[in-house]
Amino acid sequence: MASANNAIGIFDSGIGGLTVAGAIHQLLPNENLIYFGDTAHFPYGDKSAGLVESYGVGIAKYLLERECKMIVIACNTASAYSFKAVTALVGKQALVLNVIDPAAEAIAREFPDKRVGVIATRGTISSGIYPRKIKKKSPGTEVTSLATPLLAPMIEEGFFNNKISKTIIHSYLSKKSLQDIEAIILGCTHYPLIRKEIEEYYKGKVAVFDSAEMVAKAVKHQLESNNLLRLDEKPTLEFYVSDLTDSFDGSAKYFFPAGIELQKLDIWNP
Repeated sequence: MASANNAIGIFDSGIGGLTVAGAIHQLLPNENLIYFGDTAHFPYGDKSAGLVESYGVGIAKYLLERECKMIVIACNTASAYSFKAVTALVGKQALVLNVIDPAAEAIAREFPDKRVGVIATRGTISSGIYPRKIKKKSPGTEVTSLATPLLAPMIEEGFFNNKISKTIIHSYLSKKSLQDIEAIILGCTHYPLIRKEIEEYYKGKVAVFDSAEMVAKAVKHQLESNNLLRLDEKPTLEFYVSDLTDSFDGSAKYFFPAGIELQKLDIWNP
């Protein structure tokens, strides 16, 4: 097992995982972070399960080479399709956490026997992982799901908090399958960037859950349980992408206002 001074590795298909990285940094400001956004293969949501699994395993291998003490799969689609393979690869070398379990556990705990909606990429919805995990813990909870494939690319391109995003969001949330829900899970780590717009649509009548804060708390709990919390100050924060995009740098400022040094790293063709 790695030492407390080793970094937490976080990966996603693009900028969405920055919502998780930001929450972890806010809750655990002393932790070293290594973030990898696989922008060259974005989006994961329309890829096959096998391909997404291979991407997750490939990134995990890189993070293990960097001796990360924990790997956070900060992508719902990758969590659905690569968590088991990544966990098997990592073994006892590091801790592994996905973004689905903390949200599913919170819904099962707080909304038993209620009607709950899930919006996510096609890949995450097709996997059926949210209904399966929620109903395992709370059989009486009714889970209704909707694939919202335009949202992640829209956010990745920087279109949020404007008329374009509002129109697309309203088109999705007005679908029949999402009527009469009491809570909604933002089943993609990109979606917290449009959380305000979603909350405005529901006017406080529907509880909105995103996994970032819940994942950060789960990270803290696991590190504490394994005596791996870093106490030293002045952490190092490293941000890599497999393909440079202008929108990534701009969106990063929402979570790391001091700015980040973004580097291109092609782990697929070393």
